[in-house]
Amino acid sequence: MEWDVVEVHTEPPLALKVRFADGTQGQVRFEPSHLTGVFAPLKDPVMFSQVHIDHGALTWPGDVDLAPDAMYDAIKTHGEWVLR
Repeated sequence: MEWDVVEVHTEPPLALKVRFADGTQGQVRFEPSHLTGVFAPLKDPVMFSQVHIDHGALTWPGDVDLAPDAMYDAIKTHGEWVLR
C-alpha cells in the first residue's frame, strides 16, 4: 500500500523522519503529553530509538505501534503528524 512505511530515522528529542512506499516523506512528532498509557515507555530515549518497521508500520518493543494510514494522511496533508 502507498502508506506502508519503508524507512524511519529518529530525530531528537521525540520525532521520527519517515518515508512511505510512494515516496511521500515527513515527520512524526510526539508531544510529551501524548506519552502516557501504552506510549509511556517511549519517554525513555533508548526505547524510543528502538523503532523499527514491521509490515509497513512503525513498531517498538512491547507491541507499541502507530497506524500507518493515519500517519500517511496527516503527512500527505500537513507534512507532519503531531501526536498530542
